[in-house]
Amino acid sequence: MTGPASVEPGGTLGVLGGGQLGRMFVHAAQRLGYRCSVLDPAAESPAGSVAESHIRADYLDDAGLMRLADEAQAITTEFENVPAQALRQLAARRPVAPGADAVAICQDRALEKAHFAACGVACAPYQVIDSEATLASAPDTLLPGILKTSRLGYDGKGQRSVTDRAGLMQAWRELRGVPCVLEQRLSLAREISVVLARAADGRHVHFAPLQNSHRDGILALTQWPAPDVAARVQTQAVESALAIAASMRYVGVLCVEFFVLTDGRLCANEMAPRPHNSGHCTIDASDCSQFELQVRALAGLPLVTPRAHSAAAMLNLLGDLWLAADGLVREPPWREVLALPGVHLHLYDKRAARAGRKMGHLTVTAPTSEQAMHITHEAARRLALAWPLAAAT
Repeated sequence: MTGPASVEPGGTLGVLGGGQLGRMFVHAAQRLGYRCSVLDPAAESPAGSVAESHIRADYLDDAGLMRLADEAQAITTEFENVPAQALRQLAARRPVAPGADAVAICQDRALEKAHFAACGVACAPYQVIDSEATLASAPDTLLPGILKTSRLGYDGKGQRSVTDRAGLMQAWRELRGVPCVLEQRLSLAREISVVLARAADGRHVHFAPLQNSHRDGILALTQWPAPDVAARVQTQAVESALAIAASMRYVGVLCVEFFVLTDGRLCANEMAPRPHNSGHCTIDASDCSQFELQVRALAGLPLVTPRAHSAAAMLNLLGDLWLAADGLVREPPWREVLALPGVHLHLYDKRAARAGRKMGHLTVTAPTSEQAMHITHEAARRLALAWPLAAAT
């Protein structure tokens, strides 16, 4: 459908995907008085368990998509790898945000980097590797580098660090010769992310940049506001993210991740057409979370500028926490952690704990960043999480 959505509270909003981001969207929508319909192929899912309707169907199932369009007045997605074809099919009947074209760009690293360049936003030097010929012609200046699959890579999956041509060829084989992007390895000081919301009429709001630290390719810690990044760099990141969103005529919540290099330059890394793991801080530290902004953008409600009322830090809670050395599954010591001031526990109702699986997150709010980090450090100690987590990626 053309034109923006206009769905008043009391209506029904649809979500493609049943993960934790969908769950938090549903909670935000329900607080505003909406009903939600979730389409997900799993029998049990974090979002499906809290929505008023769970349509169990594949993302390309015609009957399932038809039912979602019947039930919901506007539809979004909670993860970027939903088939763009499904979004186009739904858009023939209902407003869909973000649109299929924007999601398709975010699904493919090669398209994404080309789009950054078209917007005048710097990214790491790269080359698309999609054949033996392009593998052989990759310039030496890109080594050492990181070979990443163009599609379906996240949380460190589908990536190989390479130092020379022999390593590049081996990595290409390990990734089974699928289309990839070879990026030059840069000297990183920090990673930050910008989470913004944009309406159909072009109006937009954003959160202050967030500072992220990873372990084994998975986000481990977010600090908000970003404590170690110059104001000039933060302003540049926000302006770049807004330009990227405008160029795609984006509607919804978008996250753009940036590398801050040791020489002070800023490079775009990747983007997610949805709320982002780093933005979970906004649930407890802002008067309007990234998920409420997602609801507002989808439903056509006014986008208000979010106001932070606390400094915050967030710890990702992975399935490793539940897995004891003896192989048994044990519940972490939540009582000890919840005895700390300013601690907010969010569990995603995932039934099976697996190493590396995101089971929940812990947000700590405090008057200052220093206080938030002090309590976060103590929470990590009580959970027996390795520290420090605040090193550069």
